[in-house]
Amino acid sequence: MSIDMIQIVGFGLISAFLAMILKEQKPAFAFLLTLFVGAMIFLFLLDHIVMAFQLVETLATHANINMVYLQTMLKIIGIAYIAEFGAQIARDADQGAIAQKIELAGKVLIVVMAIPIFNVLIETVISLIPG
Repeated sequence: MSIDMIQIVGFGLISAFLAMILKEQKPAFAFLLTLFVGAMIFLFLLDHIVMAFQLVETLATHANINMVYLQTMLKIIGIAYIAEFGAQIARDADQGAIAQKIELAGKVLIVVMAIPIFNVLIETVISLIPG
């Protein structure tokens, strides 16, 4: 795992240096390089992400947790990471306003997806109150 991180950091630093050089001459190419590097790092991590999701799913199955709730939570986590990734790319393109809208959309989708979980939580709390 630490070797993977060293490779990612090395790849990122070399790419950042190249992007700095390119930005002065060809800003569009520098942005494309940044976009490409972000995608490559994500693809490099994809196996680790899948492994983590499978482990969480296995643990949830052993703990008899309703898979609907687990899947919702994993989707929420995915939305958060995707929104952050998209916002960072927009900021790299000097589009801060678009980055903020991407983050807002992610937050709204997270709230919408969390409503059923909040509903079950509220029903559980109400059922525990004597009366």
